[in-house]
Amino acid sequence: MDRNRATLAGAARMGRPREHAWREILNAIFYITSSGCAWRLLPHEFPPWKTVYTYFRKWRLDGSWERWNAALREAVRLKVKRDRQPSAAILDSQSVKTVEGAPNAAMTRVRK
Repeated sequence: MDRNRATLAGAARMGRPREHAWREILNAIFYITSSGCAWRLLPHEFPPWKTVYTYFRKWRLDGSWERWNAALREAVRLKVKRDRQPSAAILDSQSVKTVEGAPNAAMTRVRK
């Protein structure tokens, strides 16, 4: 498979035939990410959790998730007639409140 393409691999010419469709694997991964449950608690209507986790880990390590996200983002931006890549970013500098000059509460000695 070409490293720059954002597609799932087709059927292999050799080896064991695939038991689970790509859609089933992806639905199981999306279920895990949306529900926040543990891999071992994946409901039985999905493929076995070890199979799903193996694909998730493989795609994470080889960068497939980043390529798919980039391809989908570009497709959506082109559909609404915008440039492929965003040209600006918004950073929020006030999301964490701090007090300058005050001692750390955890380091302050408790007086009796």
